[in-house]
Parts: sequence; structure tokens; C-alpha cells
Amino acid sequence: FDRTLTHELIHAFDQCRANVDWTDWRHLACSEVRASNLSGECEFLQELNRGKLGIVKHHQACVRRRAALSVSLGQGGSADDARTAVATVYDRCARDVAPFDDH
Repeated sequence: FDRTLTHELIHAFDQCRANVDWTDWRHLACSEVRASNLSGECEFLQELNRGKLGIVKHHQACVRRRAALSVSLGQGGSADDARTAVATVYDRCARDVAPFDDH
């Protein structure tokens, strides 16, 4: 429950801070990358419970996968378009850890 709440609060923070256009795939993708990255949903035990195992860059792969899934569901578009949107914004948005000082 706490991960879901954190995920959604990150979206609320993004809306207040950046006035996100939720119909713009890049805006949505950035917020989803941030929410997946910062909420704890890609922690090792969470992924283990989902049957997803990996050691090298697994957190990044999880964030990309979960953000793309959320984008495709939110926009009703193709999985390829969602992955492209996430790839376009990933580096910049994954580094943005606001409102947390350090992640």
C-alpha cells in the first residue's frame, strides 16, 4: 500500500511542480519513470515476488518496464510507443529525485 501511495503522490507532486500535460506522452513517461524509480516498486524483493530476477542494472530495467506499462495503459497506445516515450525521457527523469533529497 505504501508504495502505491508514494507512486501516486509523486504524480501529484509533478502536477503541482511542473503542470504536467497528462495527454503528452513525454510528460506522462517522465512522471511514470520518476514514480517507478522513487516509490520502491522496483526494489529487489518486490521484483522477486513478481518472478523477475536480475542482478546487473535490474532496477533500471524494472523502472523502464513498469513506466512503459503505465504509459501504454494510460494513453491506450502501443507498447512500442510507450517504450519509445520512456526511452526518450529516461536519463533526465531518472536523475530527478525531487521531492526527496537523495535516493
